[in-house]
Amino acid sequence: MSSTEPRRTALDALHRALGATMTDFAGWDMPLRYGSERNEHLAVRTRAGLFDLSHMGEITVTGPQAAALLDHALVGNIGGVKVGRARYTMICRADGGILDDLIVYRLAETEAGSSHYMVVANASNAQVVLDALVERSAGFDAEVRDDRDAYALIAVQGPQSPGILKSLTDADLDGLKYYAGLPGTVAGVPALIARTGYTGEDGFELFVKPEHAVELWQALTKAGEGAGLVPCGLSCRDTLRLEAGMPLYGHELSTSLTPFDAGLGRVVKFEKEGDFVGRQALAEAASRAQENPPRVLVGLVAEGRRVPRAGYAVVAGGGEVIGEVTSGAPSPTLGRPIAMAYVDAAHAEPGTKGVGVDIRGTHESYEVVALPFYKRQK
Repeated sequence: MSSTEPRRTALDALHRALGATMTDFAGWDMPLRYGSERNEHLAVRTRAGLFDLSHMGEITVTGPQAAALLDHALVGNIGGVKVGRARYTMICRADGGILDDLIVYRLAETEAGSSHYMVVANASNAQVVLDALVERSAGFDAEVRDDRDAYALIAVQGPQSPGILKSLTDADLDGLKYYAGLPGTVAGVPALIARTGYTGEDGFELFVKPEHAVELWQALTKAGEGAGLVPCGLSCRDTLRLEAGMPLYGHELSTSLTPFDAGLGRVVKFEKEGDFVGRQALAEAASRAQENPPRVLVGLVAEGRRVPRAGYAVVAGGGEVIGEVTSGAPSPTLGRPIAMAYVDAAHAEPGTKGVGVDIRGTHESYEVVALPFYKRQK
């Protein structure tokens, strides 16, 4: 296979048998949709959806100084994460620009004092994150290992997902909090069961060996028959995360933005011990943001039917450019087009009307709303 051909997940043949429309995503051949992306989206909001996320990048960090390495390499306080818990964080450049947003799981601690973490990076940035962690590990008694081929990742998301999973595992799902993970077996398959997701719904992400992926997918499909579970592609994953106001790297996050520019300064933990990559630049970005607020990430809801896309200019009543759309799509839940955009602070107040998006020369009218667009009822 030539290096230019996309990689295939362990579930590839199954996706094709289900009639999925496939697409190249970050060098992987991934299912975009199986039928109607709107139906897949609404299934996750009301029942349950099944996703193949095996393109995500798993990196294992182990050793006596694994925590110290991650505290140095990332902006979060990783040493403070308890075994069995996960944390949303970021890895930044020395100038404070965001290289990627990550979820870090603390999986185990040995009696000898060695820690075991799993860092999950976005597919498009996995190599960049791996290279940065390896480079930043110099001088630490810790090992950074590329485990992208060691895992398949299957997610079951939606209000029916706990019931579906409970029928296949004796793991304590009731005791499993959001952003926590525990080892268990699902349908006889050893898995890391994580209560995480990218949809705005309750749900689980199951990390398993690739050779167990088909068996697990089929067991989940069978268990979900009565609950209305459907296979879901990347297209509805994007509209689900957009409604939930969750940032996507390359859209809301990039190397040209610091976490403070993205309104996610809370992930930067200056109070942790020791230096970390980007500390100085991020401290300056934090004080700049207080004195002169950067553009604010807001929600936009269309008054008409035209859909805004990433890169479109946001304009004020007089036509001056006040921001830029980062993500846009029709919202199946709201029944109207929505977008996330960075806009000047003066126009960021929720309820602001008369803001326009320049769609091919026409200024379509939008209302500014607070993110997220959608929040599930707990």
